[in-house]
Amino acid sequence: MPVDVQALGCDFLSATGRKFLRGPRGSGFLYVRKALIEGLEPVMIDHSAASWVARDRFELRGDARRFESWEHAYALRCGLQQAIRYARGIALAAIQQRAWMLAAQLRDALRGLVGVRVHDLGTEHCAIVSFSVDGLDPRATVHALRAMGINISVCPPASTRLDSEQRQLPSLLRASPHYCNTEDELHRFIGALQALRARG
Repeated sequence: MPVDVQALGCDFLSATGRKFLRGPRGSGFLYVRKALIEGLEPVMIDHSAASWVARDRFELRGDARRFESWEHAYALRCGLQQAIRYARGIALAAIQQRAWMLAAQLRDALRGLVGVRVHDLGTEHCAIVSFSVDGLDPRATVHALRAMGINISVCPPASTRLDSEQRQLPSLLRASPHYCNTEDELHRFIGALQALRARG
């Protein structure tokens, strides 16, 4: 989705490249408000982050590259760059609209199933749908669906500790439709979930 860091008054923004951006695993980016950069010292400093200007002194870069390391995977950076170009070529607003629309359809379909509970909160929902199914073990469900060519994931309480404890949530199933998914795929997923629940 489009994010305007200036409009948000955002000081820091970090993100992985592998999720909705569809970049390679192990890639990501960091935004730091320019006025804050010089007040921050990286945990690790090397030739990329600073210049060794005297035997007992170094000078940090004045830009966000002070947080980069000399050793990095060029292939991952190239893959992330290509993913960004690809997404911008489609248009972020169009990607968001399509993914969020599919997620809304999926939530509606899941709410229509007996024994299924959607756990998403808030007035505005993204394209991540968290739910549970009575009588189905989440991990076993993920493996069974994967065997049918349907990929979803499990979100254990440890990955969202504060929210999970406050709401007393179990491990949840998580589906994340993207713009490249079709409505037929959503219907197939719902049918597969019904079949698994019927089998118990």
